[in-house]
Amino acid sequence: MATAGVSTLGVKFAYGVETTAGTKPTAFTLLTRINNIGEVTVEPESIDASALEDKQTRNIAGRDTVSDTMAVEVNKTNDTIKEWEKVITDYQALTGGKRMWFEIITPGFEKAEFVVAQPPSKLPISAKEQNSLQTMTINLIVEEMIGSEATVEPTPGE
Repeated sequence: MATAGVSTLGVKFAYGVETTAGTKPTAFTLLTRINNIGEVTVEPESIDASALEDKQTRNIAGRDTVSDTMAVEVNKTNDTIKEWEKVITDYQALTGGKRMWFEIITPGFEKAEFVVAQPPSKLPISAKEQNSLQTMTINLIVEEMIGSEATVEPTPGE
């Protein structure tokens, strides 16, 4: 019998930096108190391959257009501010074409999902509302959607 669905309970979100440019990191650091991880969409483009004799448009597949950003909503606490400041510092320290990867581990899936992305240069100032949870939304710039690959179990941050 097929699984009815997969719960998001226990999802882990982590980041890692390349030690060799272009190669998936072998170590990831767990980020905590994540409320929401936005989707990264893939929209295939079509190329018109029609000719004069065609009575209707004929298309072939072109390249995929991937989302520009991935929004990550985080409970805003002193600890999560420090975690994300470290993400930004680690990103700014990258040299030699090395990149930052983000990993999403969903219990029940055989593989993790990976995105190469750039964090903002500063943390946002979040909205303040009555009787609500203080959160911040970090918009990551998507460089490359890697997709599903073997999970790298993250370690807790400092």
